[in-house]
Amino acid sequence: MFKKILIANRGEIALRVIRTCQEMGIKTVAVYSTADKDSLHVRFADEAVCIGPPPSNLSYLNIPAIISAAEITNADAIHPGYGFLSENSKFSKICQEHDIKFIGPTPEMIDGMGDKATAKATMIKAGVPTIPGSKGLLKDVNEGIKLSEKMGYPVIIKATAGGGGKGMRIIRSSEEFQDAWDSARQESKAAFGNDGMYLEKFLENPRHIEIQIIGDQYGTVAHLSERDCSIQRRHQKLIEETPSPFMTTELRKKMGEAAIKAAKSINYEGVGTIEFLVDSDKSFYFMEMNTRIQVEHPITEEVINFDLIREQIKVAAGIKISGKNYTPKLHAIECRINAEDPYKNFMPSPGTITSLHKPGGHGVRVDTHIYGGYKIPPNYDSMIAKLITVAQTREEAIAKMKRALKEFVIEGVKTTIPFHKQMMRNEDYVKGNFTIKFLDDFEMIK
Repeated sequence: MFKKILIANRGEIALRVIRTCQEMGIKTVAVYSTADKDSLHVRFADEAVCIGPPPSNLSYLNIPAIISAAEITNADAIHPGYGFLSENSKFSKICQEHDIKFIGPTPEMIDGMGDKATAKATMIKAGVPTIPGSKGLLKDVNEGIKLSEKMGYPVIIKATAGGGGKGMRIIRSSEEFQDAWDSARQESKAAFGNDGMYLEKFLENPRHIEIQIIGDQYGTVAHLSERDCSIQRRHQKLIEETPSPFMTTELRKKMGEAAIKAAKSINYEGVGTIEFLVDSDKSFYFMEMNTRIQVEHPITEEVINFDLIREQIKVAAGIKISGKNYTPKLHAIECRINAEDPYKNFMPSPGTITSLHKPGGHGVRVDTHIYGGYKIPPNYDSMIAKLITVAQTREEAIAKMKRALKEFVIEGVKTTIPFHKQMMRNEDYVKGNFTIKFLDDFEMIK
């Protein structure tokens, strides 16, 4: 087992990893930018190293600074959390070269699944259902138009290096193609330094359902059931739950088997998720793989009583997994609390938290790094907390979430708590009638 782990991340996920390491008797090293010097992950780690100024490219994306921090503190492993360098194959390779264990997949696995066009080709070869579309990257706009006319509109073009909805455009006719192609490539080039595009048939009203998987170094892979992530705005998830209210026993079995097949096709090591789009007749299609821990991992932990960070560390240390697949016996919901004003089109709201009261009670979990007096920096993602409730049934989990949201007080900045309160009262959400389009016409009620 590792003696000391450096966490190459910030905020609640850094604190989350530190807690599990402490329970396992592993020393921890926090890295931080000058904007995060007062963050809780810095306070609770055994050691802390400043790695640069606030901009991410000068701190949390600064590979030489992070490797140097690991070397001067004698860390023998690095946990990347999510975001930042968590799916960066170059970082994984540099860790290998410095004899530091990257707690995650190998560079080859990241490359195999990180590039979406390559990942899709891998899934087709493995026999996993995929959305009809181009076999690889489009050579030019004319190839895209020809293929679209053959498949039928609507179609969607996607950046092969994309994420967070960047470099994606829905196209409903050949007349729209050129403008969509130009703007998507430009956006992708600016965001990812790669303007490669591929094309898929656009599914009008699907659900976004992901399967949590775990694989060890010996070829064993298991799935830990599904999460429904369909409540999203501009491709950013806001509410997740498990099990999905749309799921059936037969569909879970099929999707679980497909996810295991997908992971085994690249000899996957670590935790990860296979993400699918599922249409109204319960046909499912591979969308992408995330080769890291997910933001929404706590709801899976709550329904199967499983510390995913602990398992992730154990797998990285070479410990075998049981290979058991899990089916949830409970129901859990996660609301992402962002420092954003839902009444002003979710405009970011950085600033100082003047007062904080976190909810508690049976079946309520809050993962956060904030405290009264904490200053939310404007430099990073606006998520400041995750509120999770777990209960025997979905109805009870929603009732518990309503109560917990009422108790959750954050003053000094605007947050998405009012949005979540409204969602928990929404008739269609309560009935489980929603898809990824659910929030397209959503308006906050004052």
